[in-house]
Amino acid sequence: MGKKDKKSKTVEQKTRVAAKQNKRAAQREKKVKSKGADDSDADDVDLDEVLAEYTRQQALFLKVTETPCEPPSPRSSATLTGSPSNSNELYLFGGEYYNGALATFFNDLFIYLIDRNEWRHVTSPNSPLPRSGHAWCRGGNAGGIYLFGGEFSSPKQGTFYHYNDFWRLEPSTREWTRLEIKGKGPPARSGHRMTYFKNYILLFGGFQDTSQQTKYLQDLWIYDCQNFVWHNPVLPPATQKPESRSSFSFLPHESGAVIYGGYSRVKSTTAAGKQTKGGSQGVRNVLKPMVHQDTWSLRILPPPTESLPNTPPAIRWERRKKPSNPPNPPRAGTTMGYHKGRGILFGGVHDVEETEEGIDSEFFDALYAWNIERNRFFQLTLRRPRAANRKVQTSDRGGAKRGRGRADEAELLRNLAALEANGSIPGTVEMDIDSDTVMVETPVKPSQPISMEMPHPRFNTQLAIQDDVLYIFGGTFERGDREYTFDEMWAIDLGRLDGVKELYRREVDNWQESEPEDSDSNDDEDESEDDETDGEGVPLPRPEIESTTTEPILATSEDTINTNEAETEQDTPLVDDRPHPRPFESLREYFTRTSNAWQDLLLENIRRADTAANHSVKELRKYAFDLAETKWWDCREEITTLEDEQEAAGIGEVVSLADRASEAGGVGRRR
Repeated sequence: MGKKDKKSKTVEQKTRVAAKQNKRAAQREKKVKSKGADDSDADDVDLDEVLAEYTRQQALFLKVTETPCEPPSPRSSATLTGSPSNSNELYLFGGEYYNGALATFFNDLFIYLIDRNEWRHVTSPNSPLPRSGHAWCRGGNAGGIYLFGGEFSSPKQGTFYHYNDFWRLEPSTREWTRLEIKGKGPPARSGHRMTYFKNYILLFGGFQDTSQQTKYLQDLWIYDCQNFVWHNPVLPPATQKPESRSSFSFLPHESGAVIYGGYSRVKSTTAAGKQTKGGSQGVRNVLKPMVHQDTWSLRILPPPTESLPNTPPAIRWERRKKPSNPPNPPRAGTTMGYHKGRGILFGGVHDVEETEEGIDSEFFDALYAWNIERNRFFQLTLRRPRAANRKVQTSDRGGAKRGRGRADEAELLRNLAALEANGSIPGTVEMDIDSDTVMVETPVKPSQPISMEMPHPRFNTQLAIQDDVLYIFGGTFERGDREYTFDEMWAIDLGRLDGVKELYRREVDNWQESEPEDSDSNDDEDESEDDETDGEGVPLPRPEIESTTTEPILATSEDTINTNEAETEQDTPLVDDRPHPRPFESLREYFTRTSNAWQDLLLENIRRADTAANHSVKELRKYAFDLAETKWWDCREEITTLEDEQEAAGIGEVVSLADRASEAGGVGRRR
């Protein structure tokens, strides 16, 4: 009985789908008859002429100007990065916006001032033309920011244009410079990724989109910033290397770079649906989407110092084992930023099921940290600030010092109150200021709302990390036939994970229908139930993830995860004599406690290396702090888990016997 009901339901669903498709076909035919040949822009739009007009308009700017502005308009496939020379600045360039009917491309350069929460718009007579899908990265030892490639299309996306130009942005002057290439350079592309290693800029992958097909690439290009030349290493035919892909993660490493994930379409065969005369079923070739989950290490060995100037570096690809605890189910459109030996991954989309109506997709808002050395993923969760009544009272031995700190804080509060009331601090001497002196008032930074809920699920988000803070810009979400580009920006402190700070947020705009609809909306009730409310100013609801879709995937991948954990643990050293961080211990507290141990370890390494270089005490302490900081961030996820477990069990701190003995029986300080 159940099978019969299921069969009848399937037939009914197919009938409903066929009716919808016939209706849409009639609407398209009606649209073509009403608009005629003007509906297509493939023939009447000359992209070269459009780009030439952009160049003429850009030449009207006589110099580089920087003006305050509102946050950037919504856009996707842009690039966001932190300034390599100023920890207070973020740079955003390019992107595109599609409203359902027309696509708009940008070549704006925006600068976000972190401490003031303000935006600046930069105009220049010499800047890259409008584009999206490009890539840029910091210049490493060479400084600056390097940009390559991207794409541009006609408003209705009938024709595409891929760039192969190469640019350098000087952060201090905001000036763009187009780099003239000696010899051969990378071919035009978009969807590629770039990173840096010492004096080299590394470029890999991407795709080329033509009217006939989309070709995914797997070539590696290395730009020498000192000799201004591109190298395209040629490997032996039997050498392993990553498959063709785009939209992957390409992160720097001390020995070169690492690759994780990506997306491509691979050739596959499927049944044609009709049987041949011999009784066998026909087969046709199709391109199926593939979400890559592999990881690769790119080992780079610079040429010896006595080599010729244009000698390319030696490279070697190494396929790594599958990482432990990867995001499950596999997802495309994820974005990863580099942070102190880790990759911070956010968002993504998983195509659950492909039906006759289209692809049913599942979007994510999870945040992961990928420990590159251990090749292991950790999911990062937001943590509410610890309650004040849980703080452990400190010992009397350190009470005097902390009492002075509280007294200074109380005095500061009194002075602030006096300033608010009378405009001056009692007991201070007033100074005469010349009337010609211009006083610059520091604006008060407005408070920004903080949420304990992650931003709406999305994919293709722009990420940047500056001073241990993750910045999330834009992103895309789909519901039915509609595509929403988020107009917002968020910030997450990766050290505390104490909430998501809303830097700005504007509701998504209306989706422009590219096809006319009949006045009778009753026939489309089935479609409207799955679509978002598309009125302007209406927020998007968070999608519900159906467990029936992900349960089989989770069940099949648990064994794989456990196996990968065992494999990864074999690669990780079992004994680590270096000082280990403690729960609730900040980086400063950790280094204060372990400073002598790190300096002893550093001196031992210098003796083993038998180097006669003389280092001052200040230099040794700086090198020791760098080692301690790397260890602290390397253990951050495990320590965070321990902190959560201890707080759940009501444990405020764990004090070692050595600390208890040194404090003469006093209660230990909470870390």
